Amino acid sequence: MGTIADKLASIPGYVAAVADYEPLARERLDERAWAYVSGGASDEVTLRENAAAFRRRKLRAHALRDLTGGNTRLDLFGRMFTFPILLAPVAYQKLLHPRGELETALAASAQQAGMVVSTQASVTLEDIAREAQAPLWFQLYVQPDREFTRTLVRRAEQAGYEALVVTVDAPVSGMRNREQRAGFALPPEVEAANLRGMAPVRSGSSGNGDGLLLGGPLLSAAPTWRDIGWLRSLTRLPLLIKGIMTAEDASRAVAEGADGIVVSNHGGRVLDMQPATVDVLPGIVESVGTQVPVLLDGGIRRGTDVLTALALGARAVMIGRPFAFGLAAAGAIGVSHVVQILRAELEVAMACVGCRDLGAIDASALWTGPPEA
Repeated sequence: MGTIADKLASIPGYVAAVADYEPLARERLDERAWAYVSGGASDEVTLRENAAAFRRRKLRAHALRDLTGGNTRLDLFGRMFTFPILLAPVAYQKLLHPRGELETALAASAQQAGMVVSTQASVTLEDIAREAQAPLWFQLYVQPDREFTRTLVRRAEQAGYEALVVTVDAPVSGMRNREQRAGFALPPEVEAANLRGMAPVRSGSSGNGDGLLLGGPLLSAAPTWRDIGWLRSLTRLPLLIKGIMTAEDASRAVAEGADGIVVSNHGGRVLDMQPATVDVLPGIVESVGTQVPVLLDGGIRRGTDVLTALALGARAVMIGRPFAFGLAAAGAIGVSHVVQILRAELEVAMACVGCRDLGAIDASALWTGPPEA
């Protein structure tokens, strides 16, 4: 699976918005890689809704506010971030660029952006840590082999990762029809580098059910709330739970020892027909109050989207496809430019709504007029 066009060595002048990277990425990926990075589950309703829900929200501009000393700094778990935009965990980035996650780490370092490294990265977490000079968190899929999972946690700790982000919304892979139609399969040169040496899940039925998946070994080994308590006992790193879409699950996560919540529907890649993450965000923020920070993943395409999420109670956001498109188009400089664009747009939006810093952003930044027809 190779690229069709060479990566851009410089950014064309007409690239002014994050959306401008999507066609550039499309030109440089074959059908299978493009289906993987751009597609979602089933009819892709949730994929589209994540972004569309932001378009339905409007901002309130406030004039003549004192913006002296303005900044976008954010303290999360004792680490000061320059701005509240992190790079979400995206698997198999060597599908998009020969150096994969190393290019993303280079861009994160240049921008001092937080980067969340996937369990299914195509470069080992240690190699990424050696490349990066920016805050790193490790996204963890609880593996059927719990001892291997324990080893992943220890490796992340030893490599200097500053938090664990446990993804809980994908007990199975989604039915991604676009990938199926394109015949997607990982090419031989791309692998989940962090999972080398792990024993495969045994095949066959466990005898507890007669469905295609239910009762089988994969779901029998899927994580439960007990695993969250177990992980909490394993590490002193901040533990965030990613993939929360209901207030009751958010409350349960906090009760089980989570230090943070990531509101996420996996970018619409697992279960279709879910609501947009920004639509469920307010209820989740209300359910946990000030106990833990809430982050949002899904649908961020503009700095105004970042501001909207913060106004609804998120402390920070994660971006996935936007930086993946930048990586496919131009490697590290593309990822870096995507972050720059969103950061600049956020600062412009903050100035126009009269917020000098993140602490000044609240619901008063949002227009509450009649809903659109």
